[in-house]
Amino acid sequence: MGILLEADYKGVLSGKESIYSGLQRAFSATKAGSQNPLERKPGENLEPKEKDGQLTYELMNRDSAITLAQESTLAKVPTFVYVSAAAGSHLLPARYITTKREAESTIATTFPRMRNVFVRPPFLYDSSRTITMPLAGVIGVASMINGATGGRLTWLMGAGGIKPLKADVVAEAVVEAIGDDSAKGVVDVPGIEELAQKAWRKTML
Repeated sequence: MGILLEADYKGVLSGKESIYSGLQRAFSATKAGSQNPLERKPGENLEPKEKDGQLTYELMNRDSAITLAQESTLAKVPTFVYVSAAAGSHLLPARYITTKREAESTIATTFPRMRNVFVRPPFLYDSSRTITMPLAGVIGVASMINGATGGRLTWLMGAGGIKPLKADVVAEAVVEAIGDDSAKGVVDVPGIEELAQKAWRKTML
């Protein structure tokens, strides 16, 4: 759940907004999400609070996830898996990753009766999305360089310094996490690979 890019570019392309103001809005330090999802009345929809109804990181990455966790708790769902992200990127607003971390923190502290699992995948690639393949190759090389330094360049590279994964691997890990009671809290890249391996071994039995 969530979005990688906000919709500011539409106003620029349509001529309603200048490139400068569009970039300024896109990389704004703060934006509105919805009403407080924890104070939402039963059956009440989330309402975007940006003046033009823009779907922001706050709304999609944070408030929607919190609302879904809230509904899951009310339905007595035992396990909640939120697909977050391993890190941000200098090419994206910082709010992309901070809103995901805010969602993780709020869900963990507000809904402790559920077994909450926060899967943090890196850059995902798949042959069905051809543009991701060469990018994965470049990021893979960068991650090896970062690994050779003991991860000391992660602060500089962000998600670009973390080993990319095939989308199917993350999907298999998520399904495995739902059925594995030992999976809880943050699941980083090694944890994702371990869960996917467990799922693969089951198919070999």
